[in-house]
This record gives sequence, C-alpha cells and structure tokens, in this order.
Amino acid sequence: MPMQVRTRNILAAAILAGGVVMGASAAAIDGALDKGVQRAGKAQQSQQKIDAVDNSIRAAEREYRGLMKEVDGLNVYIAQLDRQLNAQQEELVGIEESIKNVTLVERQITPLMLRMIDAIDQFVAVDVPFLKDDRTKRMNALKDLMGRSDVTVAEKYRKVMEAYQTEINYGRTIESYRGTLSLNGLEREVDFLRVGRIALMYQSLDGEELGVWNTAASEWQALDKSYKSKLMAGIRIAREQAAPALIQVPVAAPQEVK
Repeated sequence: MPMQVRTRNILAAAILAGGVVMGASAAAIDGALDKGVQRAGKAQQSQQKIDAVDNSIRAAEREYRGLMKEVDGLNVYIAQLDRQLNAQQEELVGIEESIKNVTLVERQITPLMLRMIDAIDQFVAVDVPFLKDDRTKRMNALKDLMGRSDVTVAEKYRKVMEAYQTEINYGRTIESYRGTLSLNGLEREVDFLRVGRIALMYQSLDGEELGVWNTAASEWQALDKSYKSKLMAGIRIAREQAAPALIQVPVAAPQEVK
C-alpha cells in the first residue's frame, strides 16, 4: 500500500475517533486529510534529508579519523627523520673536523717521510754492501713515489715503513745469493753469504777464493782457507739445503763510536 494512502487512512481514523466528523462536511474532511498527507510527505522528505546529511556527516567523520591516523603516522615519521637529520649533521661536523686534522697531519708527515727516506739512503750508502743494487733501486723508487700526486699520503707512508722494515729484517736473517764482484779491476761471479749485518763473505764459484767485507776499512779482504767449509755450510743453510746449525764466521772487533 502506498505511503500516502496509508497516511491518509491513519488521519481519517484519527479524525473519526475524535468526533471531528460530527457536523463537518465531506469536502472539509478531504481537505484536511490532503493537508495532513502533504505535511506527512514533507516530514518524510525532511527525515530523508536528515538521514542523508547524517550519513554524510558519519562518512566525513570516518574520513577525518582516517586522515588523523595518517597525520599521526606522518608526525612520527617526520620526528624520526628529524632525529636522523640531527645525527647526520653531527656526523658531518665530525667528518669536517677529521678532514681538517688529516690536512694538518699531511702537512706534517710529508717532511717527516722525506727525512726518513734520506736517512735510509745514507744508511744504505755506508752499510755493508750486500744487495747494493736492489736496495739503491728501492730508495730511488721511494723518492720518485714522493713526487707523485696520484698516490695518497697513506700509501706513501706505508711504502716508507715497508722499506724500514725490510732494512730491519736484514739484520736478523741469513741469506745467500749469487752476484758479481769487482776486485782489482776484474769482474767475477761469486756466491755471497750474509749473516745479519755482522758478516758478509763471498766464495768464488770454483771454491778457491774466499773473502770477507771489512767494515772498518770499507773494503774486501781475503779470507783464510780454513773458513771454506764453514762458509760452504753457511751457504747451504741459507739456501735451506741443510738444517740450521751454528757456524763460525769472521767478525770484526767492535769499534768505539765517536
């Protein structure tokens, strides 16, 4: 049954129940019923509008609450970014300070490395003349390295310290190598035996000539043939052809440093 008809029937029943029909004409009743139906229809339309507005308000409220949750999440995220930014800013300050310190260290360490290279160079020149060519080439390479702009200061320092360590190791190792020796204007090939820095000896390939470096006189001197077996034993030990053992080598008497 249509809503307006139902409303009309309800109004009619109400009028009859109240005794309004007494003395009233049918036309008046119909007019009153029509007006009641119109008011009920308008009220129904108003209620529908109210319901629609209420639904819209509830949807807007839900959307607002969703947006507020997003805003809260964004605020937490922004706060985290601010903390990260502050930490990065502090780290940047520390890096800038480190760069300043590195620049200062570089200005101070370069002259130090040059002095260290000169010291090694002078030491090699007056030291026992073993592996003379190799050690001189190492010093020349270091000098060339210091003039290169494509090599970092750290790498230059590492090379200098490596050269120092190599020279230190010479003093506590035993080594035998073959090389050329110039004596009395003659070049001859000999086997050298170096025992630390305390003794540098040689033996001709035929084993008939022996010699030892005299540090005090800075020259080679002939060595007694009695040292031949000892020298040969030292060479075999240095070449790992024999087990390590004690050997006798000629050692110059210590001199007073002036």
